[in-house]
Amino acid sequence: MKNKKSPQDQTVDLEKMEQWLKDYFLDPLTSHYDHSQFRIDIYETDENWIVEGSLDEYASSEITVKMEKSQLIISAQKHDYSSPSPFPKKVRAINFPFPIINHCVRASFQHGVLEIFISKKIENGFGKDRFITLP
Repeated sequence: MKNKKSPQDQTVDLEKMEQWLKDYFLDPLTSHYDHSQFRIDIYETDENWIVEGSLDEYASSEITVKMEKSQLIISAQKHDYSSPSPFPKKVRAINFPFPIINHCVRASFQHGVLEIFISKKIENGFGKDRFITLP
């Protein structure tokens, strides 16, 4: 009989993630989107990967964070009720090398900086596409 790991014991292949981070930041499109949409940085701690977005011209109610399988989608649009809106929607999508829907993900927004914390352990992640609520 094979021993199955419980979801709490599973982690992401860290070597694969390190290579993905290098490739992501060396991709010329990353720099292009940093200038044309909004800047994104990714940091690593012992417990989390932190996606940080610079959105100082937006209120938290104008930002949405959505997870779809392996993709994190951050969008921002100024509230304007005229049609068409003079403020274009800005979107960044990050395709991770693993399904982030299985991870615990939380977000905060303070002083124009969006921080999204993705747990390195596969735990408490509903396994479904979902929106992340900003406080």
